[in-house]
Amino acid sequence: MNENTLESVQQCLNQFDVTEEQLQQIQAGILGDMERALGRQAGSSPSVQMLPTYVRSTPRGTEQGDFLVLELGASGATLRVLWVTLTGISGPRKEPVSQEFTIPTEITLGTGQQLFDFAAGCLVQFLDQLQVGSQPIQLGFNFSFPCHQTGLNQSTLISWTKGFRCSGVEGQDVVQLLREAIQRQGAYNIEVVAVVNDTVGAMMSCDPSPQACEVGLVVDTGTNACYMEEVRHVAELKEDRGRICVNVQWGSFGDGGALEPVQTPFDLQLDQESLHPGTQSPSHGRARAQAMLQELGLTPSAQDCAQVQRVCGAVSSRAARLCAAALTAVLARVRSNPERSPLGVSVATGGRLYKQHPRFSALLQQTVRLLAPDADVTFVPSEDGGGRGVAVVTAVASRLALQRRQLEETLAPFRLHSQQLKAVQAQMRESMVRGLRGESSSIRMLPTYVCAMPDGTERGDFLALDLGGTNFRVLWVKVGSRSEEGIKIINRVFSLPESVTQGTGQQLFDHIVDCIVDFQKENNLSGQTLPLSFTFSFPCKQLGLDQGILLNWTKGFKASDCEGQDVVSLLRAAIRRRQGVELNVVAIVNDTVGTMMSCGYEDPHCEVGLIVGTGTNACYMEELGNVCAVPGDRGRMCINMEWGAFGDDGLALQEFYTPFDLSVDQASINPGKQRYEKLISGMYLGEIVRQVLLHLTHLRVLFGGQEFPSLQTKDIIKTKFLSEIESDLERWQVRAILEKLDLQADCEDALLVREVCQAVSRRAAQLCGAGVAAVVEKIRENRGLDRLSVTVGVDGTLYKLHPHFSEQVKDAVRELAPQCCVRFLLSEDGSGKGAALVSAVACRLAGAAGP
Repeated sequence: MNENTLESVQQCLNQFDVTEEQLQQIQAGILGDMERALGRQAGSSPSVQMLPTYVRSTPRGTEQGDFLVLELGASGATLRVLWVTLTGISGPRKEPVSQEFTIPTEITLGTGQQLFDFAAGCLVQFLDQLQVGSQPIQLGFNFSFPCHQTGLNQSTLISWTKGFRCSGVEGQDVVQLLREAIQRQGAYNIEVVAVVNDTVGAMMSCDPSPQACEVGLVVDTGTNACYMEEVRHVAELKEDRGRICVNVQWGSFGDGGALEPVQTPFDLQLDQESLHPGTQSPSHGRARAQAMLQELGLTPSAQDCAQVQRVCGAVSSRAARLCAAALTAVLARVRSNPERSPLGVSVATGGRLYKQHPRFSALLQQTVRLLAPDADVTFVPSEDGGGRGVAVVTAVASRLALQRRQLEETLAPFRLHSQQLKAVQAQMRESMVRGLRGESSSIRMLPTYVCAMPDGTERGDFLALDLGGTNFRVLWVKVGSRSEEGIKIINRVFSLPESVTQGTGQQLFDHIVDCIVDFQKENNLSGQTLPLSFTFSFPCKQLGLDQGILLNWTKGFKASDCEGQDVVSLLRAAIRRRQGVELNVVAIVNDTVGTMMSCGYEDPHCEVGLIVGTGTNACYMEELGNVCAVPGDRGRMCINMEWGAFGDDGLALQEFYTPFDLSVDQASINPGKQRYEKLISGMYLGEIVRQVLLHLTHLRVLFGGQEFPSLQTKDIIKTKFLSEIESDLERWQVRAILEKLDLQADCEDALLVREVCQAVSRRAAQLCGAGVAAVVEKIRENRGLDRLSVTVGVDGTLYKLHPHFSEQVKDAVRELAPQCCVRFLLSEDGSGKGAALVSAVACRLAGAAGP
């Protein structure tokens, strides 16, 4: 062969060279087409199809069991049946049992029923030989023809290929046709769980340790890829949670001319049968080239064979580089996911060309590193994607289905329907009436002796005390007109040492008065006798506006000689002991009443107060004639419901207590008490969630069954975590929250934990809404109105900070009290500002405004 001939050959081969710039353009083009196809952008016609496969999880390595696999169309007119035993990553690997059946020509060209009856018959013959008995069998179906998949076990044949021409199948669901054929056999209980693409099978077949493959690549007589995509990006599905495997049909890319710069005249005449990948060594390759050319009737020389090798090398090199450009487009999508593994991306590889060609895989990997130097890609050979991979898909689908059933069964008691909420509303109403009458009731319905709301004429300066925890506040509240001055507050927080909260009552109240005096000195109030309201957030029986008997200490307070005593009298005694101090204690105020009064200053229609925070309570303006504990039948009085104890008498809420609620109740400091509060308030929701997560972990629904020590720790899950988890966070952000609790969660775990939090908090909001509906309906009926407009003043961190709680409460009230137009108004400092307004209203009514 002369030099001119060699130069001509080289010029011909140069046409197959692809520059880095061209590869980058192809990568960008494919990526753009992928994104347009995912988003289904109007007016765009991407040449790359992005088909959801409905595979929603990669294997965890815990998949175990026996699975039947039917492979049809993977290798011409044959079908293969396999019995695959999965033992998990820790168990001994078992080789599958398989049998191949040749499909007669009259069946490949006959009717669809004949084909699927033949396939079902082969399944029965195979299972008879295995003697598997009557056990339920789960089957994965590898159907290697162009299909439109609409579910994991739903796939419509688009068109036959590979010589098949069975009538009555195109446009039909091939899974349903197979099911019907299996039923006609009537021999085994076989459930078709999944229909699987061979590329997906390749991705799923790989060992998930140290991490599961999230990309699959097959290069055979055709080429294809798949990867795990965020489901919210797949417009076709109209979903927003989780991930799904997407089949990237990139074979049509370039139909619009995008590949013209790298096409040669030879590509235009290319036929699939011309693909003959090289083999293992140069000398062997030349011998094989010579044999092949001789089969074509040619008499090649050694130089001819060498040049043929060069041509094959140039063609396969270009193929590897183009395939790498397409793969890097897929990797770009995977790497855009913030939840991607810190270990990089694992790509499962399959197909005869990729596996058998001596240089294809090396060239592809080299080009990937060139185009995506930061990708950190590991290439993992797949293990029989059509067999083991399909079995793994089936196993994962079975695991997810079982987990879903177990999750639904666990959360079903938390999902309340309308009739249940109406029952709670009715029970609440009945308990309210009994409490007002002085009859036995779990709701105390305590008179507060607050008989009017602010009307805007209140003026003056007032002091307020706010005692309810390890700190307490002293406030100077200046009340002006609503339209001009409004309300101005100066306050200071004082600490309460443990020696005071757990000493004697005299020590406690002397300390409080000392702090008041310090506050007066700081603000030049010494010598002034200002009306003072005392927000005392402990259980009290109120005998007058300025009389409250402490029933029992809570929140760690244990000051002696206080329980059973009038706390206002104890405060006045401490004032007298501090000579030269004059304080006019006008009222003792519950924080719920303060919330109502604070909002009542802003909105004259406010007649209900609601607290939903660490605890929960409500108050409202009741007709005085209905309050048996207080003489008189004209006017109204605010009733402190103390509704957290609703159900303590065993007459209500029994059906709503789950085993998880009972566990939380029994582990609390007051078992059997505050039962309504334990279903609603922030102090308990995190513990309920923890109990549910423990149960789901035991079922192996969560965390792969791994029981983390932190999850055994009482009160480790705070309400703020529920609020954060239920916000519109990405899964990786939810995982980060769980990691703060030493809970190692994967993407699936993050979604399930969110679902548990949502169920628990939604139930709490609905039960709270049922209580509010009972209150507003009673106000409406008290007044004989067809329709009531009323405002509810609200405070509490759960209501204010949880992303959905407030709207869920409102939804429940709208449903349960349709004749009431209820506005919810957030309170500003009910325990301070509201308490001062109680004094201001009392002074107004007494005809003695503050100084």
